[in-house]
Amino acid sequence: MRKTGNSKRRQGSLTRESIVDAAIKLLDEVGEGRLTFQVLSKRLSTGPGAIYWHVENKDDLIAAACDTVVAAAMSSSIVGETPQETIKRIALRVFDMIDVHPWVGSVLSRSAGQMPMVRLLEPIGQQVQALGVQQEKLWVTASALISYVFGVAGQNAANARLAKENDLDRTDYLDKVSTAWSQLDPLEYPFSTGVAQQFRIHDDREDFLGGIDLILGGVSQQR
Repeated sequence: MRKTGNSKRRQGSLTRESIVDAAIKLLDEVGEGRLTFQVLSKRLSTGPGAIYWHVENKDDLIAAACDTVVAAAMSSSIVGETPQETIKRIALRVFDMIDVHPWVGSVLSRSAGQMPMVRLLEPIGQQVQALGVQQEKLWVTASALISYVFGVAGQNAANARLAKENDLDRTDYLDKVSTAWSQLDPLEYPFSTGVAQQFRIHDDREDFLGGIDLILGGVSQQR
């Protein structure tokens, strides 16, 4: 099936790289669930059979797309004055990457042990080592950082996509939630009413880095 005359002709005009690049654009536009070889073949002005010359299936394609995005994000060196600063810079790069490519977060969560995840785990792990964390605590420390980074970045990206799909304005949304919280009974909901105004003006990136600081502060105390 893969070696018909038409397939050979189409295969010659395509490369795996061009297919992956087109898939990334589609994933950014429509998300993982709506990406099909039929849609991709129309974008590439070819037939699905030509794509199968270069990728085995949808999982192979999405994994390649994820690895391409991660490799690009981590291609340039990330150096801070201290290991803590370097970890924060790596984390911000991941945060921004998932903000632009929301589908990457869910793909990474399924790719433990594969190259996309290793590309992110290794630089963070090296900085954890540089912090002087004991050998027996290296994995749990790096894992906690990775889980936090992916979790918060993924949720932020999901919120942004939901707001876009529903034409929601972030400021209006924060105002409504803050107002609703401030009107609760402060005796029954002391925390929610107490942080209502903070929620109204909070910055997602600053909150994200604040969480990193809390984790790193705990690491320093253990050391």
